[in-house]
Amino acid sequence: MRYLKIGFGIVCIGLAGLTGCARKTAGPAVLKAEDYKHHVTYFNRMEDENKVNAIPNAQSWEWMKANVPLFDCPQDNFREIYYYRWWTYRKHIHNTPQGFVITEFLVDRNYADKYNMISCALGHHIYEGRWLHDQRYLNDNVHVWFRGNEGGRMKKLLNFSSWTADALYNRYKVTQDKAYLLDMLPDLDSEYKAWEKDRRTESGLFWQTDVKDGMEESLSGGRREQNARPTINSYMYGNAKALSAIAALKGDQALSSLYQSKADTLKRLIDNKLWNADSAFFETVKKRGKGPFAGVREAIGFIPWYFDLAEEKHDGAWKQVSDPTGFNAPFGLTTAERRHPEFRTHGCCQCEWDGAVWPFATSQTLTGLANRMNAPKPEVVADTTYFGLLEKYVESQYYRGKPYVGEYLDEKTGSWLKGDQERSRYYNHSTFNDLIITGLVGLRPRADEVIEVNPLLPADKWDWFCLDDVHYHGKRLTILWDRDGSHYKKGKGLQVFVNGKKAGSADTISRILINP
Repeated sequence: MRYLKIGFGIVCIGLAGLTGCARKTAGPAVLKAEDYKHHVTYFNRMEDENKVNAIPNAQSWEWMKANVPLFDCPQDNFREIYYYRWWTYRKHIHNTPQGFVITEFLVDRNYADKYNMISCALGHHIYEGRWLHDQRYLNDNVHVWFRGNEGGRMKKLLNFSSWTADALYNRYKVTQDKAYLLDMLPDLDSEYKAWEKDRRTESGLFWQTDVKDGMEESLSGGRREQNARPTINSYMYGNAKALSAIAALKGDQALSSLYQSKADTLKRLIDNKLWNADSAFFETVKKRGKGPFAGVREAIGFIPWYFDLAEEKHDGAWKQVSDPTGFNAPFGLTTAERRHPEFRTHGCCQCEWDGAVWPFATSQTLTGLANRMNAPKPEVVADTTYFGLLEKYVESQYYRGKPYVGEYLDEKTGSWLKGDQERSRYYNHSTFNDLIITGLVGLRPRADEVIEVNPLLPADKWDWFCLDDVHYHGKRLTILWDRDGSHYKKGKGLQVFVNGKKAGSADTISRILINP
């Protein structure tokens, strides 16, 4: 019998073949969890509970209190959407005979794998879920994907482009669970080789169709066009870098060097063949990379920054996120440049990526932007750029006055284009809270023991914020900004607490490095 019981600081979950209990030995150092319960009370009563998985609405607050970092800020919509996105993520955790899985849609889809699993957003699920206090959900989910089919990969794991190796290595930077990561190395190596066999061209670039990137009906291609796209090539670069690092952790220098060589080769190819100097943008190249550039800037051209692949010479591309004729629309970042003559010409509501705003792409672009803003400062990006775009992302996650996340939305009106379809509700196809934690608050996960914090908050925007009870490298972190010290009564400025004790500070919002 499967059950979930939460109370008195103990989380106990039992299901076929797996039982475990984890005691929450300590809580937040500054914030009080009950101060945020009202958000969940509202979410639970604002609409019907259309499907119940592992954790029903009635137990959602106790689960969140035990599992998610607390966040506080003076801007109500930021705080509300932060808790809303954890509330919706929880809805997608599903008990199966093989362990927990995380779904993309709540309602069943006929093209999903067993247990209604779809691999398209697996990387997003891992990046977001790495901040949960209980990592069994992700551990099980990844194991089912790679070993749930009689010990092998699920049949539809490779139906969509993947950055799973990269995501798991970046999860390791948070959890430091080396044993799990090394155990997954043979599976990730096998997956990489499968992509090489099926999708690598003679030039060394990888090709993909739009639909297998989860981005059908784009301006640069089509559902069946086999093009060299910035997506899959950046993903494979990120995976190669991750596999090199994982192999090094194992002490397998030969495998580490092999994957570093693969990454170096892909970096050169992406720079030489996918960077269009005329448009100053990474673009799709037709006919498996043998044809011309597609001739359109698309959000996928920002993905190289997601994996720290791009260089300073490519920075001009970021001008487009602030340009209203580029990607900057009233309700978010469009998936194609607005100036293009075919922008939003493919009709509506069949999953078009010809310009409408998709949270999947928004979260990739903002992750890439945060990476760039944490590197030596690009002159083309203002200090306010990240916050402004994140604020639009927050504002877009409402429908008829209530918090909502779905598939995609109109860039001018903010209307969710499948908002009245049950399949779209709670669409688990993007990140948001990872952007708050690693971008806005600025906790930058690292493989070493240095704690790095660099908030991307404009200096004059908020007088205070706090992220509390973050589980990181076996420690509990609290990151707090209080301009004059009057709000939290813990002192002035930016402060980082480790296990409740002050470990670093700055008078202004700036980068803090804490050495153990």
